[in-house]
Amino acid sequence: MSEIENSELKEVKSTSKVMENKEIDSENDKNTGILVREEEEAEVPKKKQKLDEKKDEEEQRKKETKAEEFAGKKEIAAGEMQREQCQDKSTCRCSQLEAEAIKDNRQLLEFRVRSRDIDWRQYVQPLDTAVRSGAVYLDRQVDFVGSQRRPVTEANRRELLVCHDMMGNYLEDRHFHSSQKYDDYRFVHWSAVDYFCYFSHEYVTIPPSGWLNAAHRHGVPVVGTFIVEAAGLLEEVLASEESVNRTVEALTRLCEHFGFEGWLVNVEVTVAQRNMPNLYRFVQELTTATESRVSHGRVFWYDSVTESGQLLWQNELNSRNAEFFRRSHGTLINYSWSEGHLERSAEQVRKEQTARHRVFIGLDVFGRNCKGGFQSQQSMESIADKGFSAGIFAPGWSFETLNRFGYNIKNPHGEEQVNSAFLARNESWWARIWPTLATHPYSSLPFFTDFCVGSGRASYERGLRTPGEDHPFFNLSRQSLQPSVPLDRNAVHHFDEAFAGGCSLLVTNYERAFRLFVTDFELTRGVLLLGYAFKINGDVSAATDFDLLLRVTPLRRNDAELYLFCGEYRGAIVAPQRCYLSPLDDVLPRGHAKLPQDTRSLGPGWQVRYYVAKFDGPVRVQDIGLKCQRPAESKAEAQLGAVYVESLYMEDLTDSRTDIPVYGQKMWNEQPV
Repeated sequence: MSEIENSELKEVKSTSKVMENKEIDSENDKNTGILVREEEEAEVPKKKQKLDEKKDEEEQRKKETKAEEFAGKKEIAAGEMQREQCQDKSTCRCSQLEAEAIKDNRQLLEFRVRSRDIDWRQYVQPLDTAVRSGAVYLDRQVDFVGSQRRPVTEANRRELLVCHDMMGNYLEDRHFHSSQKYDDYRFVHWSAVDYFCYFSHEYVTIPPSGWLNAAHRHGVPVVGTFIVEAAGLLEEVLASEESVNRTVEALTRLCEHFGFEGWLVNVEVTVAQRNMPNLYRFVQELTTATESRVSHGRVFWYDSVTESGQLLWQNELNSRNAEFFRRSHGTLINYSWSEGHLERSAEQVRKEQTARHRVFIGLDVFGRNCKGGFQSQQSMESIADKGFSAGIFAPGWSFETLNRFGYNIKNPHGEEQVNSAFLARNESWWARIWPTLATHPYSSLPFFTDFCVGSGRASYERGLRTPGEDHPFFNLSRQSLQPSVPLDRNAVHHFDEAFAGGCSLLVTNYERAFRLFVTDFELTRGVLLLGYAFKINGDVSAATDFDLLLRVTPLRRNDAELYLFCGEYRGAIVAPQRCYLSPLDDVLPRGHAKLPQDTRSLGPGWQVRYYVAKFDGPVRVQDIGLKCQRPAESKAEAQLGAVYVESLYMEDLTDSRTDIPVYGQKMWNEQPV
């Protein structure tokens, strides 16, 4: 066992009781979605022996088609009746609201999906393009509240495509409504992601609505997968220009119907030379249709087939796969690359006279033919050093491999040991690679989060368990806006109780301030409203300081800053470079419905604080962090339950506002350029 694996095992064992190590059983191996599955499908015979046999087959097919259509209509009717009879739609398990893959061309072209009559606009949130702004590089100052950030430009732009491929997918996440497996895999690091792909080895993979809602809420487009692992399916698609056009139309219709943004195209079979012109046509037409008919539509080509039709992964961009690159928005390069492959890819990009960020170099987190696991940062650094974008395969590694340490990741009701171990490993893995990634700041006001990751052991409102929802849930549609950077060593998601949703943040770093959100909030009128909910457990007699920390800059400059400490100071202390604010006592002109000022309506121990600050000019909030301190001997534990930020009008101001003449009295901390 390597030193990294050994230390990881010790860490996992120290956080929860681990079962005796045992071999992964064959059932786990069968279900592992990381290993490429070879699905054998019978190809349509090219010739018929006799005319009468052909007629018999046609008659049989007609009978089967009628039977299938009848069964399909019955299923749809039953689903509609079931939905109409639902007393509580939050727990409805209608099969029509489950995501499903498409397995063949007949199903694709005839739009044979259970939810064909569902208006998914009622269930899927549109892509929120205003929630975040242009990305920045934080380099190695990821969790520090400070001015270290480099803007992403066209010259240094690198993007991230995350390919979620875990145990075949379409697990509990396929449901629109909740399951009880609250410890299941969840993705929360959206601020670094430019595109999210829901991947399975089925022919056409349609992303489940929970993933669409979580991604769209964070401003991330989602693509499905068109993967061909049976030659007969592709033969049917490429048979003629008409069949190509029909397939493109069907795939585009799926995007429009289900509300996702495009496709990753992966051809995993050898293509006959005669069909290559139509394969190029297919990629071009799909790209054109997706771009023109789907908002923010994207099509990516996976490095597999060459110009001769040979299935031969190049692990680089070169003349043999460049034509597919030209006809799509970008190419995802296979993960078995070396430094030489990166050099040759860079040379091909120069020949193409295009941007390097259109080339996504693959990283398999399981470490197939590359450095993965907790050594992934080495691969990511090589990719970043060459200026390429990255494509991360199977980030669910942090969850799926827990069975190596004796955890039962398949308990349908979830286990807290699995939940906490997964979240700890996941945060640690992302923290290691974050310096190579760009971070998208939150930019839209009002801003609110209760930190819910889309699961919980119960549901909460205002610090109290929600009546009728005192049970575990897993529903990614309920995921709230997540921290901009990994929480590793600073805080953990806490499921024993919450202020709202399914969890809160439990502070683990009481030594220094740390970053929660990278922001780009413009306060053009110079008036800030901040609210948050928090709780101190344990040794409440010991003085525990709890502050939200904001870094503010001039609206049009980045070379000056001011820090606002929003805690309890028995009055405001307005001073150059740093201001210390106390919460409001009087009634707010308006707040957030989930953050009531009246503590009588809150759960035991929870507190809500509001602050109003008026600057003498327009400002920009660029960071929100947390600073919590306690005596060394104290065992008190601090939780953050929710954060709310808004911009106010002058007429909304209260008498107890804090005036900060940051321009008139030159209170800025000037930064060297």
